[in-house]
Amino acid sequence: MELRDTPMRVFKEARRKGDIATMERAMGYIGEFSDKAEEYKAEADKGMEEDAREAREKAKLQCEVAIEKRKEECEKLEENREIDSNTDLVEISEEGKGLLRDNVDSNSTCPNKRKIDTKKEPVTYTKTGEAVLAGQGVSISHSV
Repeated sequence: MELRDTPMRVFKEARRKGDIATMERAMGYIGEFSDKAEEYKAEADKGMEEDAREAREKAKLQCEVAIEKRKEECEKLEENREIDSNTDLVEISEEGKGLLRDNVDSNSTCPNKRKIDTKKEPVTYTKTGEAVLAGQGVSISHSV
């Protein structure tokens, strides 16, 4: 279409001057260039269709490759799961079972709840960090 601009400009200039021969010659060029433009357009459309088809084929191949890769990954995961199913078992010794029974409150409905030793005397800590039983002469003074 841009090829027609020059002959069209010549045609308009010749029309202003009244030169009919130049006008006819310019119209001939415009017709030729219009035919070439249509040919180029048809060729470009054909090329674009081919490019689109190639792009679709390429995308389809990439999709197939991605699917195949995903299948391989799934197979590897399944193999790993089969290997993991052959894990070692841990056995707790009788001594460990006894310690567990001694440290878990038998009246509790929660099996993870530990016994609290309620027989201990309350303890107070001094400034130096020593533990002193609460009833051993510790005096606390408070003034208002």
